[in-house]
Amino acid sequence: MPPPRWLPSHRRPPPATTPLQAPPPPPGPNGFWLTDPDFRDRLHRATLTLLDVVEDCLNDGDPLTELLDGARDHAEQLLGIPSTYGILAEAEAAAQIVQAAGLDAGSPFGLVVAQGLAGVERLPVEQQQQLVRAAARRYAITAPSRSTHPPTAPAGPAPRRSR
Repeated sequence: MPPPRWLPSHRRPPPATTPLQAPPPPPGPNGFWLTDPDFRDRLHRATLTLLDVVEDCLNDGDPLTELLDGARDHAEQLLGIPSTYGILAEAEAAAQIVQAAGLDAGSPFGLVVAQGLAGVERLPVEQQQQLVRAAARRYAITAPSRSTHPPTAPAGPAPRRSR
């Protein structure tokens, strides 16, 4: 016969499960984003990551502009920057692709970039991928310098000893 319901049970209730919490969002810039070298470096890496993702996803049949446009929605998880700054990575990636196509991009937020992307989108997927790869290579080479001190000249050869 089971014990009455009003009698306290000696069993402990199962521990309350806590729902999985999302990781904290990536930190934003320390002050104005343009003057924070660490944040600018993260933006640069985010743009390179975005260019890599776009190149890979072009095989799926999605248009180039849609691939670029969705980056801000995944900026925190995919790019490691706050979502409010995802638009900067999108704009810079778009400008780099247009420049790789041999066009003058001007401002990353200008109409010239939009027109250039429309022209790139009409190319076959293989050519689009080549342009995105070229943009990523060029952008990786032009990485911003992390040093705040001017470069110093390398030391000359040590003086030779005479006998």
